Amino acid sequence: MFIVHVFIHVKPECVSDFKAATLANVKNSIQEPGIARFDFLLDADPNRFVLVEVYRTPEDPGRHKETPHYMVWRDTVEHMMA
Repeated sequence: MFIVHVFIHVKPECVSDFKAATLANVKNSIQEPGIARFDFLLDADPNRFVLVEVYRTPEDPGRHKETPHYMVWRDTVEHMMA
């Protein structure tokens, strides 16, 4: 197992759009064979989120970043981060 924690701070005016884009990414990501678990968590601060990505091998995060759904998510949320 290879676990990645991604801590994200989102601009307050972008939270709703960020959540929608990230939920779509999570839905597709959990279907990847290299992903054992992919959690999307809200911090106590409503503008901060955590992604907990559990991969089967150390190579799987790289494969994940090559998927079309990841690239759409990345390009969609890039401007939303504080």
